[in-house]
Amino acid sequence: MRYRILDPTGNITALVEDEVPVDAQPSVASEIMREHPEVEQVGFVRYTGTPELRMAGGEFCGNASMCAAALYAETVMLDAQSVTLKVSGSAEPVVVRLSRTEEGDFECAVRMPVAVGVEKVAVSFDGLRDELPIVRIPGISHAIIESSSSFYALLTRPKDAERAVRVWCEELGVDGLGLMFLEGEGQRRRCTPLVYVPGSGTVFWENSCASGSAAVGMFLNESTLTLHEPGGVLRVECAPDGRVWLHGHVKM
Repeated sequence: MRYRILDPTGNITALVEDEVPVDAQPSVASEIMREHPEVEQVGFVRYTGTPELRMAGGEFCGNASMCAAALYAETVMLDAQSVTLKVSGSAEPVVVRLSRTEEGDFECAVRMPVAVGVEKVAVSFDGLRDELPIVRIPGISHAIIESSSSFYALLTRPKDAERAVRVWCEELGVDGLGLMFLEGEGQRRRCTPLVYVPGSGTVFWENSCASGSAAVGMFLNESTLTLHEPGGVLRVECAPDGRVWLHGHVKM
């Protein structure tokens, strides 16, 4: 089975190029992640006709969308400056802008799906109760946990955080849930993502999370926002038309 491993801001992603039935994709993804422990997620691409990306758990992923567009520009439509993808979890097409670097990698900007809603929800865990902002993006949702929250201490208790994200994902009834631990003020902040996807059975402290970063931007409503994450820097741009663009880098 042919697959490529790419690095979008440290969120190591494998893209499978061969046809795999949907019901077999989670087990294929698990096998790839066993073979390559650094891989945090697996997607399946089809480049005949309109380019398509389906994540192993059926969720939406911004970093994998950038990877799929970059691979398409390298193998199918050479030097493409814009690629429109059909992506799992998103009802609307996903547009990715591309710019090739001197090193042969790509600077990317992905137009994120519009949030279904941004709301505060009361959640409980281990005797604590607090309201968390929940940003619902088609295909995945994110809880924003600022340093002032009672649950911010979960950042130093990773096993408890991994239990909490599973519990809250089920209670919220969402396709996948990220916990975005947010520190700092203004337009430059630090962010640590934890993402759980029931469809693939994976829970990862990701080096970066594109959809989670976009969710932070949607919540804070900043025109531009720079997020320093474990794997590097992602930039969020809230355009005048209300659309959110996520800027990142893909190493081939």
